[in-house]
Amino acid sequence: MIIPQTRMPIQVFFNKAIGLFAPSINDAGSREKLANYDFMMASREGRQVNLKDFSGKVVLVNFWATWCPPCIAEMPSLQKLYDDYKGKVAFVLVTSDDEATVVNFMEKNGYTMPFYFQRSLAPKEIRSSGIPATYLIDLNGEIVIDKVGAANWNSDTVRATIDMLLTQ
Repeated sequence: MIIPQTRMPIQVFFNKAIGLFAPSINDAGSREKLANYDFMMASREGRQVNLKDFSGKVVLVNFWATWCPPCIAEMPSLQKLYDDYKGKVAFVLVTSDDEATVVNFMEKNGYTMPFYFQRSLAPKEIRSSGIPATYLIDLNGEIVIDKVGAANWNSDTVRATIDMLLTQ
């Protein structure tokens, strides 16, 4: 039997131990396009942000929670990707968790990625019943990657895809 206080660290460990793999790239001909960017969020400071603000940019949207072991397992790879692509790619990490819990989690782990609190329903193309759910959206709103479950976001595949999207 697992002691309740150790369950989360053990689950995160096993998520990392089995290995996080690079997500698959959607074929160009079968990519869904984001029809509606209207999605309200709030920043850490309480500022209202709409996904529309990022329209026309390469955007990585990640839905996550502090209580989700796969979410926690993939966070270091997202941070490494953010460190290299901040200012070039819009990183939008979205959660419905308690604000104080999220701020504490991010600070405790040294994560500097921007995070937002969900304030409205996400567009249907980027809505999922599971987390983590991550979407890489190109300049034209096409969903190049849609991944439910933990992944290695700092992989060569993801980096090459982002580099290609940034040159279009």
